Amino acid sequence: MIELRSYVNDIKPYKPGKPIDEVVRELGITGDVIKLASNENPLGPSPKAVQAIGKRINTINLYPDDNCFYLKKAISAKFNMPGDQVIVGSGSVELIELIFKAYVNPGDEVIMSDPSFIMYKIACQIYGGKRIAIPLQEYHHDIDSIARAITEKTKILILDNPINPTGTIIDEARFHRFVEQVPDDIILVADEAYREYIENADYPKTMDYLKQKNNVVILYTFSKIYGLAGLRVGYGFASPDIISALMKVRLPFNVNSIAQIGAAAALDDTAFVQQSQKNNEAGKEYLYKELPRIGLAFTPTYGNFILVHFQTEARDIFEKLQARGVITRTVMEYGLPNALRITIGTPHQNEQLIRCLTEIV
Repeated sequence: MIELRSYVNDIKPYKPGKPIDEVVRELGITGDVIKLASNENPLGPSPKAVQAIGKRINTINLYPDDNCFYLKKAISAKFNMPGDQVIVGSGSVELIELIFKAYVNPGDEVIMSDPSFIMYKIACQIYGGKRIAIPLQEYHHDIDSIARAITEKTKILILDNPINPTGTIIDEARFHRFVEQVPDDIILVADEAYREYIENADYPKTMDYLKQKNNVVILYTFSKIYGLAGLRVGYGFASPDIISALMKVRLPFNVNSIAQIGAAAALDDTAFVQQSQKNNEAGKEYLYKELPRIGLAFTPTYGNFILVHFQTEARDIFEKLQARGVITRTVMEYGLPNALRITIGTPHQNEQLIRCLTEIV
C-alpha cells in the first residue's frame, strides 16, 4: 500500500445526509419521503435564482468568470463592503478550507468548540494543525474557556454562530468581550451560515468589527435561506490582506457559472427570504409546542434546525423515522449519541415528523 501523509490516516470523512432517492431505493419506501437531515430550505430554491439560471443555461459551454466579478459586485453593493474585502467560494466549506490552507502550518494551534461544525476539525487535520477543542457549556460556546486557551502557538479561532448542531448563539455582549481578548495576530473566523434566519437584536453585528480589526473573517452562504445548496456558493468578508492570501491558494474557476448567476439573483430575492424566515419561525413555534407534548426535550435554536434529545441512543429512532419516510441526522460524530439534528420543514413536513415520533416514542 502506498503510504499516506501522516495527517490523513486519522481523518474520518464528512458524513452527508442521505439523499431521498437513496433512502427510497434502500428501504423500498413507496409513500411520501421528506428529508430533514441537511438543513436545506424546505421551500426550495429562490425563484429569482431559478429564473436567472434558465435564461443563461445555454452558456455552460464557456468557462465561468474566474473572479466572480458580477456576483462580488452584487455582494459588495448589498453589504456596502469594498470588493477587495469580499471572497466567493464553492460553498462556505471551501472558504474554511482555504483559510487553513493559507495560514495553518503543521503544529499551529486552532481553537474551536466541541462539538461544532465537523469540517473545522477535518480541515485542521488535513493541514496538520493542532486542534484545541473546548467543550460546550450547556450546548453553548464556552467563550471564557476559549479565551483562556489562547497561546503563542494559536493561529486560528473559529466559531460557528449559531453552532451546528446545537443551534445556540453567542450574543453581541459576549462576542464583543471575546473579540477584545483575541490578539491581532490570530485569525478569528465567525461562521454565520444561518445568519438570515436570526432576527434577535442581540445577535452580533460582526460586520462592524471588520472596520476595527484586520484579523476577523466572516463567512456566509447561499446554501441555507436562499435554497441554493446544490449550486455550492459561499461568500465571506475579511481584510484585503487576508482576502489576497485566500485568493492565492484557491483553485481556478472554483465557482461555476450557473452558481454565480443563481446566487447573484437570489441575493435580491427579498420576498423569498422573508417567506423562508416566516416558515422557519412558524415551524419552531409548532415544534416547541409539540415535542414536549410527546415527552421529548430539545435545545432552543436560532437556525433552521433543532437538536432533539432522547433518553437512549438515537440511532434506533433515526432508523425508525427513516423507515417511515422521514430522514433526519444522527450526530454521534459530534459526541451527541442521544440526539438527532432535524431540519425545520414546511408545516406538512413538521406534522409528519411529529406523527412519526409519536408512533415511535
